[in-house]
Amino acid sequence: MTRVVVLGAGIVGAACARELARAGCAVTVVERGRPAAATTAHGEGNVLVSDKEPGPELELARLSRRLWPRVLAELPDAGAAEWEPKGGIVVATTEPGAAALRDLAAGQRAAGVAAAELDAADLAAAEPHLTRDVAGAVHYPEDAQVQPAGAATALLAAAAAAGARLRTGCAVLGAVTRGGRITGVRTSAGIVEGDAFVNAAGPWSGEVAARLGVRLDVLPRRGEVLVTAPQPPTVFHKVYDAGYVGAVGSGAGELQASAVVESTRAGTILLGSSRRRVGFDDRLRPGVLSVIARRALRLFPSLAGVPVMRAYGGFRPYTADHLPVIGADPDLPGLWHATGHEGAGIGLSAGTAAVLRDLMLGREPETDAEPFRVDRPAVRPAARPGGGPG
Repeated sequence: MTRVVVLGAGIVGAACARELARAGCAVTVVERGRPAAATTAHGEGNVLVSDKEPGPELELARLSRRLWPRVLAELPDAGAAEWEPKGGIVVATTEPGAAALRDLAAGQRAAGVAAAELDAADLAAAEPHLTRDVAGAVHYPEDAQVQPAGAATALLAAAAAAGARLRTGCAVLGAVTRGGRITGVRTSAGIVEGDAFVNAAGPWSGEVAARLGVRLDVLPRRGEVLVTAPQPPTVFHKVYDAGYVGAVGSGAGELQASAVVESTRAGTILLGSSRRRVGFDDRLRPGVLSVIARRALRLFPSLAGVPVMRAYGGFRPYTADHLPVIGADPDLPGLWHATGHEGAGIGLSAGTAAVLRDLMLGREPETDAEPFRVDRPAVRPAARPGGGPG
């Protein structure tokens, strides 16, 4: 039986652990803190196809969206995931933005995504509290939402039911190698041996990779969310400004913000979103929160008098080409990576786990994994002439 050690108990690590345990591997999940307590706990729970341009990430998102209902049907505690297939609505508030949104939706439809333009009457019926100052809108019925920590915990429980073990309080310190192959990881709680190791440490994946002796250019990108006090039914879909797609795709280090508004089962309304490259600086910035609030109010002016209950922020695993990293490490046999999803890790976790499982078992994945390979320039730059890392 192949012994697989998954490094990280966020939602991507949990999904990978479940798939590999169900495939017959002896799985151990190693986590330095508490399961699902870092990046996963600080996300909105998006399971989206609407924000992906045609290409490999959209194909991975479509695979994930097909898999999520099947995965949930097999979980012992699926209710904890709070699955809501409520759909999304993307709106443009300018004519140029509306033209770009229509072009994006046309490309997505050609790729198999359900995307229907809404006229003013349909939009008002779907979201009665939304501003009427809208130049264009597209409905994406496949968009969904989960409660991130609940979903990750349910996935871990399913992995445990399939025989996986969880070890917390185990910070990765280094690699144990034999014959050029990784055979164990040194942790703060001792050595954990295995036949294969999966780096699913999210924003810390680059640091974990470095401790294991390889380079992986996965960096933290900061995001913040405001949470209102519980409200009567006000927002019925995930609603966001078309500028969100551009913010996701931007590589700029300075603040990228766009309006994202959605409700939760508890009645609170989540207001996002922001993206900043600030390392692991976890301080909340009032200026950033003000930008988020102003942009949300442009979409839903009726929220002006609603109290904000709290704000939170988290780090997302960023890559320069905005694609996940899924596959074997070419420089350290036995090491695999499942990371780099930035803010899409919740939604993409189901597909990522299925792709990684198939690659590790020597099977053909349902979607092309080549664009996610570890040795691509954005993730593993070539060494500079004269030696040394690029």
